[in-house]
Amino acid sequence: MRMTRSIIRRLLHSAALLALLSGAAAAQGFPMTMPLQQDKPPPTQDEVDRQRALDSAYKSATSKIPDKKAADPWAAVRPSAGTPAAKKQPQ
Repeated sequence: MRMTRSIIRRLLHSAALLALLSGAAAAQGFPMTMPLQQDKPPPTQDEVDRQRALDSAYKSATSKIPDKKAADPWAAVRPSAGTPAAKKQPQ
């Protein structure tokens, strides 16, 4: 009898904990609660032209950025490829 009470008590505690955790997750919102974007009218020709101008300005600005060379943190430690390692002379 005592063992069944302990098991039932643990099950109730687990259920309460699960209910509390799922409530916090549900408070973050569901996609169903957000308004849908279907009521938005299609863009006008002026808006389309403005967006195209912004896109072309962005592309031209990003094309002016030079390519970044890969960083080599061991460049100062590693011997350069042009100088061969010194060979040991037999004595």
